[in-house]
Amino acid sequence: MTRTIAFVLALLTIACQRAASESLEITILRDAAIHFHADSAGKFASGGIAAEEQGRIAAIAATLPEAPPAGRIRAILTVRPVPLDDRNVHDRWDRAGNIRLASTGCPDLEIVRFVTAYGGRTDHEIDVSHLAPLLRGDRRFRAFIDTWTSPAWTVDFALSFSPDSSYDAPVWVMPVYYTDAFKAEDEAAGGGTAQLEVPQGLSRVALKYISTGHCTDGRDEDEFISKANVVYLDGRVVARVYPWRDDCRGYRDRNPYCARWTDGSWSSDYSRSGWCPGVEVEPMEFDLSDHLGAGSHTFRFMVENVRPTDENGHYGYWRISAYLVGWDRPPRLWRN
Repeated sequence: MTRTIAFVLALLTIACQRAASESLEITILRDAAIHFHADSAGKFASGGIAAEEQGRIAAIAATLPEAPPAGRIRAILTVRPVPLDDRNVHDRWDRAGNIRLASTGCPDLEIVRFVTAYGGRTDHEIDVSHLAPLLRGDRRFRAFIDTWTSPAWTVDFALSFSPDSSYDAPVWVMPVYYTDAFKAEDEAAGGGTAQLEVPQGLSRVALKYISTGHCTDGRDEDEFISKANVVYLDGRVVARVYPWRDDCRGYRDRNPYCARWTDGSWSSDYSRSGWCPGVEVEPMEFDLSDHLGAGSHTFRFMVENVRPTDENGHYGYWRISAYLVGWDRPPRLWRN
């Protein structure tokens, strides 16, 4: 009996070692500097990293496996403020940011959207397995933080591939829309539009939608007053949502430099339009299988009642992105 148990344990050990050896982690960015400097955007760039938007984007080309292990993919992200001295950092504000995949002829696709903490380090691990069709071969990535100081932040970013036979991977992903400033003028113009072709052979198609509300002066709309986000497909409304987060107090420990006001409240605690300081933003998913057959389709994205520009030049705006994910068979649950 003892020998049998030892033999079984040995087999399990070999199996675990084999599974581990099939996993793969690829570092794409390490200590990548993100800052803003109108005249010296690239002064911190290194290791094949290109500075874009006066340094607020760190862009890099990377080669991913053409045939990675079938299963789970996780985005591993660390965002760090650059220290000023022992007690301070250069940028102590909460800033919108993302990791994007650049595609020729298509809008950028957001792999991860996040908001920095008030001057604190944050670590994120996000399941992005549904992006498998695009996360292979030669790719170009953009890491962005909406900062206005120099230096400001550094970013580490990696993709971890691990086998998982239970996961139903999609076969098609298509970027649809991306903007970091949907404003009242865009609403007046009828919203943002996108035309695309859906291929044959898909049994299920879902829209992944990411939207957060902001304002240029930190007052009310559209950061602290949510607005209707409406998605139209071929002229019909297929989604109406009001992005909102009311759990921000749970992340106060990530925000060492947030202000405490005279009423005792903390800046990091306030509920906001779809985001919290120091936290990633999860995509919303809308199953559009009944609306998206093979062929040409038109999307229109709208935010209603966006705060217009006031006499001081301040306004509300929304950061919006969307992409489609398609499977060639129904969910596993439906097949059992």
